[in-house]
Order: sequence, then C-alpha cells, then structure tokens
Amino acid sequence: MQYRKNRNGQDISLLGYGCMRFSSKGTGIDVDKAEREIMEAYKSGVNYFDTAYIYPGSESALGTIVERNGIRDKINIATKLPQYLINGRDAIDRYFNEQLNRLKTDYIDYYLMHHLTDFVSWEKLKKHGILEWIAEKKKIGQIRNIGFSYHGDSQMFIKILDDYDWDFCQVQYNYLDEHAQAGVEGVKRAAEKNVPVIIMEPLRGGKLVNMLPETAKKIIAENPRGWSAAEWAFRWLYNQDEVSCVLSGMNSMEMVRENCRIADESRPGEFTQDDFDLIDGIKSEINAHTKVPCTACRYCMPCPKNVDIPAIFRCYNEMYTENKRSGRWEFAQTVGLRKQKAFASQCIACGKCEKHCPQNIAIREELKKADRALRPLRYKIGTALARKFILKD
Repeated sequence: MQYRKNRNGQDISLLGYGCMRFSSKGTGIDVDKAEREIMEAYKSGVNYFDTAYIYPGSESALGTIVERNGIRDKINIATKLPQYLINGRDAIDRYFNEQLNRLKTDYIDYYLMHHLTDFVSWEKLKKHGILEWIAEKKKIGQIRNIGFSYHGDSQMFIKILDDYDWDFCQVQYNYLDEHAQAGVEGVKRAAEKNVPVIIMEPLRGGKLVNMLPETAKKIIAENPRGWSAAEWAFRWLYNQDEVSCVLSGMNSMEMVRENCRIADESRPGEFTQDDFDLIDGIKSEINAHTKVPCTACRYCMPCPKNVDIPAIFRCYNEMYTENKRSGRWEFAQTVGLRKQKAFASQCIACGKCEKHCPQNIAIREELKKADRALRPLRYKIGTALARKFILKD
C-alpha cells in the first residue's frame, strides 16, 4: 500500500475504505462479512475508514469490528457531523457523543462537516458556535483533524476552503466530474494550501464500471494496458499528486484485493498522452448516452411518498447506456413488482429530495421524463396485470 502525508506528516493510505455500502443481512448490516473485508483491507495496509452519522448502521458496525480486532490505535476513523440537522450548540454535542458511542471510541481521527453545498451552510454552523466547539474538541484530543465534505460548485468550495484553516477536505471527483462540483480547480487549490484531499465517488456510484455504454467498454477492452474500467478510474486519480486518499465502498473480498493491488501499483505521473486520450474517449461515449447524472448516493431518500428515486434513474439511464428493453425490464423487476409501490407517478413535487441532492439534479422534472420513458402505456398495462396476478395487488 502506498501512503501520502497529512498536514502533520502522518501517513494516510492511498486507498480508503468507504463504509456506506456494507452488505446487508436481514434488516441490517452483515457485520461478520464486513469484518472479513475490512480486516483484509487492513492487512493490506488500508488505514483510513470513512463513515457518517446518516449511513444506517455503519458507525456501529465499524465500531464493533474495530473493537473486536483491537486495531483502534492502528487506523484512522473518519466520520461526519450531520450539519443539516444542527439547530444549536447542544445538538452538535449530542450528535458527536452519539457517534463516539456508536464507534466505541473516545476520539475521532478525521471529523467532517457533512455535505456542505454552499457558504450559507458553513455560516450557519459558525453562528451555532462550531469554531469554538472545534477548538475545544481539538484541545482535549477528541478530534485530531477537522475537515468538510462538499457538494457544490468550485467557486463556493474555494470560498469555504479559504475561510478556515482546515486539516483536510473531501470532494466528489472522478474523470467524469473533472470540471463539475469542486472539480480539478478545487482539488488543486486545496493542494496549494497544503490541505489533503480525500476523494469520494471515484467510480461515480459504480457508473464508471456497471453502466458504461457498450462503445466505452469496447474502448477499454481493446486497450493493450489490460486494465479494467475500475482500474482506469482509480489510476486516473492516483496519477495526480494532489489526491491524498481515494475512498471505495468495498463490499466483496475480490473488490478489496483488487483495489488494494491497484493502489499499491499506481504511481503519480504514470499516465501517457494515449492514456488521457482513452479517458477522453470514454467520457465522450458516456456523455452521449447518459440522461441523469445520478450516483445512487441515496441522499434524496427516503421519499415521503416512497418513490425510489435512485432506482428509477438507474433504470432510465440503462435504457440509453444499454438499450430500452434492458432498462424497462430492469425497472419492471426492481421497481414495478414491489409489494409497496415506488413509482415516479407517486411524486407530489414537494422538493424535499432536491434539497439533499449532491448532483443538484432537477429530480422532480427528471422523474416525469423517466416515468414516461420507462412506462409507456403498454408497460403500464403489463405491470398492472403482473401486479394483479403475482402480488394480488
């Protein structure tokens, strides 16, 4: 495993473990499976584990696994204050103490203000005394490094970055988002200020692997490098000195081993012009087919009317990255035949989802388009009949 330094000269593994997508078992997380995968990553040198208050069961699962294996002092735990729920100083303490309890620890190595989208959200936290709170927690050692995760444009990112002496930051960044959100401009600005950059969504919620157009897959398959779609995406990031750590939501042993191998082998500056040309070719094919830039992060959920927004957008995009029949068939299986209806037509346009979308998608309008595309009249009739006989609906 390769390592890059934080501001205090401490090592951060180039690959970080994103704990949002642990495998499930019954109604919760399969902790035993997650433990095997986390310990495999740990043995391969991964020392940065990222979770958050709002990832269901994630903090508790990570805390249990770390305690079971006695590795607390050998790893870095990163978690996040749900700033969108904060309405006063007492709330900050309440959430933080709950997180310490869930994680079975008395300190957090990397603590983030979660999901800042503009300067207003940071100003709100300051009005609630966050600066004094951070200073206190750092003084007594309960927080080792303070940072923020960000979803917004590059100019607002830079404004937040310049407003405080941050220890690190976390941004969505991948070859498809090179000039979106904080983008390469924000990444370089952070590096100039000696602020380590943690990368989330390196595969854009799996899209850069599982939802590539066939034409893009062909470009990758014919390249003599022999790298997989995921490897191209990771190596594009590792090629940049400004990147400190790349998070991956790993939930299989194969994924852990492969990602650790790539992080061990990759070197900054290794890309040739041919490599950059290949990435440009992939981007062109993706942009020619994708309808909605959804990463399936599920920040828009739950919907008060039970609309499964990420699933609908995934199927909608599949109609164009694969073919219409494939997308509609996937929709029928994963959404259409659920016992509890989750159709886009249930949307009441309340807008709650759009307030939390990191991609700033016009969800209400895109849901209408997706519903029309996924459920033309004959499919509506077919789905209704199927529900009647299969679900007794």
